[in-house]
Amino acid sequence: MRFATYEYRDRRQVAAVDEDGTLHPLPGVGSLTGLLAGGCGLPGLLDAGSAALGAPAGPHVRDVRLLPPLQPPTVRDFVTFEEHVEGVRRSVDGAAGVPEQWYAAPTFYFTNPYAVYGPYDDIPVPPGSRLLDFELEVAAVVGQEGRDLTPEQARDHIVGYTVLNDWSARDLQSAEMRVGLGPCKGKDTATTLGPWLVTADELEEHRDADGFLRLALTASVNGEVVGKDLLSNMSWTFEEMVAHASRGTVVRPGDVLGSGTCGNGGCLAELWGRRGEQDPAPLRPGDTVALTVEGIGTVSNTVVPGSVPVPLPPARRRPRERP
Repeated sequence: MRFATYEYRDRRQVAAVDEDGTLHPLPGVGSLTGLLAGGCGLPGLLDAGSAALGAPAGPHVRDVRLLPPLQPPTVRDFVTFEEHVEGVRRSVDGAAGVPEQWYAAPTFYFTNPYAVYGPYDDIPVPPGSRLLDFELEVAAVVGQEGRDLTPEQARDHIVGYTVLNDWSARDLQSAEMRVGLGPCKGKDTATTLGPWLVTADELEEHRDADGFLRLALTASVNGEVVGKDLLSNMSWTFEEMVAHASRGTVVRPGDVLGSGTCGNGGCLAELWGRRGEQDPAPLRPGDTVALTVEGIGTVSNTVVPGSVPVPLPPARRRPRERP
């Protein structure tokens, strides 16, 4: 089942989406995150969707503004594609291969939940950046709270999946990470989610013998395909990622966990590393990036000019006086 959040006639609404794109609003539900936080889990969400599909229909998706399917309280972005790590390392510092520590655990960082954009929204260039990039990912959405989960338990905590574009200012990111922290402003301006939340049961037919979802991934810039991969090339399953995220803490309904960028052209930086030049060129205002995931859908965003960065002074070299 698919769920969308949309804006229509100045109202925000959550709806189940039928096969032809007609929206069936969930009565009294203005937030998918709120609905999940109420403890419905996947069974309750499917029940609510089935009831809505049996009720009078609302508008068609072409007549509304689709918003992010949910506003997540947290967004963890993982790095689970070995090929992506190889290509980006070569792009950043010319290093070959993958750090051995990468294989030890599925690492992630927290990105900005206040900068989530819808599937067709315009994306502003991060202030001060000249090297804007996209990143093709799939995100799992947590449906119920859990702590110190096993991967087997974690499967019941995933309510569904959506497409994720982790927009990245490569020049800002590279400068920040020389400090040993980050990414900070290099990843702070925009994350696309959409076009809808597809419930976990819908994708079970794509699960392979090792527990991975075998879904085709495609990235294009201005109509030209620049990347193709399979989601099953991840080195950890989503269940393993959720289990790791819950270690020593909690995951809660609405939390989003990104797969990390796929390989074989899942972002421009990987291609730059493999080709030894910035080909294709960094994204500029007017460029449109479309990311498609089999079984989930397509997000398509156009880059627009961003704001001018407010100037800040460099750090003061203080005298280190002591009382």
